[in-house]
Amino acid sequence: MFLSVLDIFKVGVGPSSSHTVGPMVAGAHFLELLRDGRQKVPGAGKLARLGCSLHGSLSFTGKGHATDRAVMLGLAGFVPATFEANNAEVTEAEIKASGKISPPDLGELDFNFDKDIHFDYGPPLDGHPNGMILSAYDTAGNLYLRETYFSVGGGFILTAKEMSAQGDLHEEPVGVPFPFHNAAEMLKMARKSGKSIAEMKLQNELTHTDAQSFNDRLGRIWQVMETCIARGLLTDGTLPGGLKVKRRAKSIHEALLNERGANMYAPHTINDWISVYAIAVNEENAAGGQVVTAPTNGAAGVLPATIRYYLDHVPGASRTKVNDFLLTAAAIGGMIKNNASISGAEVGCQGEIGSAAAMSAAGFCAVMGGTPEQVENAAEIALEHHLGMTCDPVGGLVQAPCIERNGLGAIKAISAASLALRGDGTHLISLDACVETMRQTGLDMNTNYKETSLGGLAVNVIEC
Repeated sequence: MFLSVLDIFKVGVGPSSSHTVGPMVAGAHFLELLRDGRQKVPGAGKLARLGCSLHGSLSFTGKGHATDRAVMLGLAGFVPATFEANNAEVTEAEIKASGKISPPDLGELDFNFDKDIHFDYGPPLDGHPNGMILSAYDTAGNLYLRETYFSVGGGFILTAKEMSAQGDLHEEPVGVPFPFHNAAEMLKMARKSGKSIAEMKLQNELTHTDAQSFNDRLGRIWQVMETCIARGLLTDGTLPGGLKVKRRAKSIHEALLNERGANMYAPHTINDWISVYAIAVNEENAAGGQVVTAPTNGAAGVLPATIRYYLDHVPGASRTKVNDFLLTAAAIGGMIKNNASISGAEVGCQGEIGSAAAMSAAGFCAVMGGTPEQVENAAEIALEHHLGMTCDPVGGLVQAPCIERNGLGAIKAISAASLALRGDGTHLISLDACVETMRQTGLDMNTNYKETSLGGLAVNVIEC
């Protein structure tokens, strides 16, 4: 399966790619089915009401992840890429007050936010831990149309039919000049072609689009990431959700600037710079702001923090290399998604922060002049040392421990790349073996530790 850089990196809205972005996308997709009309239940009358049931992790942590709000706004016609917070707030208030929703081109329909979104705390749907069923009814209350969706991580969704038709995970991408499915194939193609990972990935991309359009869209991705860091560094206050978590990025950044100005800069303080960039992004994500999946919202700060470290703190860094960073990172992220998972609900946080760290380590190693073998080594080191990490958000919110984990993930990514650059790319454990280990570990992991908030820190921290 070919995954574009623009599939891996998508502009979205916080706090979660799987629990917010995916359900909103599912809502928009369901509207398309309703407008099309071909799947309408035979004999159904006039369309009158919409409803939804959330299952598995979408149910257990749906409130904290604003999944119900995301579904409602998706059914109202909002999509993550063009999400406008002020308009969404107005629409949300109108729907809750009136019990009516007005999807574009479908007229006014009944929709009671408190009754028509059902949290099902029973067993998850077969197929994936993040399941949801969207339903439409006619004026007599009979079923008009129904579709089952799975939010499989990173804002990606699949219908039940698509999920069952995924087939062999090892099917190679077709129609591209470098159809690598795993790291071994990637390195073999790199040696044979003499190209870098970024160059091969770019050639694959350009079979689907023209260079100018691709560069414009990729430039937009970094622009949103950079803007998100800037917003986070300038904003203080308390994050929503009830945990009363205070934003820290602004005060930390100001302290770092003061220390630099007073010539009080200690070498280890560079870790604080790396962390503050990541924290800035994930505080924005926790507040429902605009972020880029990298590869998920919960791990959205790792990669931009690593790029920002490169640009601001590495002598000789060049903004012209940001595209190479993103291309290399996406090549690694695509392989992890195809061969394992980037979903916290499926494999725990190793699939989110671990994947983000591997992608970031690879990208950083590449722009620092690493060979393809060193890049693969960097990704492996970063992923290996996140294996087994659980997803246990306190209160079902993407705040604790999620925000700090992004900072530590970025630090690990940079350290992994630095270690890889000290070697020649030869190492004992391959990236492919590490990805497969992550997949197996996820299968073995207790459900309590996979974004259900039923174990770990989520039950051992007293909510204030």
